[in-house]
Formats: sequence, C-alpha cells, structure tokens
Amino acid sequence: MSLLTTLIEPATKLLDKVIEDKDQKAKLAHELATMADKLAHEQNLAQMAINKEEASSGSLFKGGWRPCIGWICGIAFGYHFVLQPVIIFIVAMIGMKIPELPSFDMNTLLTVLGGMLGIGGLRSYEKSKGLTK
Repeated sequence: MSLLTTLIEPATKLLDKVIEDKDQKAKLAHELATMADKLAHEQNLAQMAINKEEASSGSLFKGGWRPCIGWICGIAFGYHFVLQPVIIFIVAMIGMKIPELPSFDMNTLLTVLGGMLGIGGLRSYEKSKGLTK
C-alpha cells in the first residue's frame, strides 16, 4: 500500500504538465487518489469471500480450526478465572501443600479470545439472518 501511495503523489503532479483540461485533470487526480482505497477494499472483499468459503466447509480441517481455538481459549479462560481459584481455595481449606499451578499469559489469551468473540459475533449475526445452518 505505501508503495502505491508514494507513486500516486508524483503521478498527480505530472498531470499538471501533461493534461491541460482542468476537468479531466481533476477527474484523473481523484481516480489516482482513491486507487489505494479501492485496492484495499478489493483485498478485503476477497478475504471475506475466502473466510466465508472456509467457514461453510463441512471439513473439520477447513472450518474446524476456529471452533477449536474458541474451545481452547474458553477452557483456558475458565481454568484461569474459575477452576484454579477454586482448587487453591479447597487445597487451602484442607491444609494441603501442592506445587504451584500453571498459569497462562493472559494478555495473549485475551487478545486471541477477544478476536474470536468478534468473529463469533459475526457468526451469530449470520445465523440470525438465516445465512448459515
């Protein structure tokens, strides 16, 4: 994208030297200025089509990775905030000594989980509109 943006500005300046018609010059300058946005939009649409095809696949290896990551994040989240404190409480009440329980890098986990919940929100929207089964 940055390469395209750096090429657009000099090309727009060249229009002054090559084209004399002000309307045509303005039209071409506008097309050059919006070229990067159009390209980004086309790339986003292509990625959305790939995501849609991948999610609609019945294959576990194509459409199953998102649910798998969702379950892993959910289990880790539940362990960290529910199960681990309960285990520590019960062990303290009994008076046992146990080794330190494993903990997770919650910053990374919450980043992944937040992304998955965003994707899950879109999935819920698709289901509410009857776009998926």
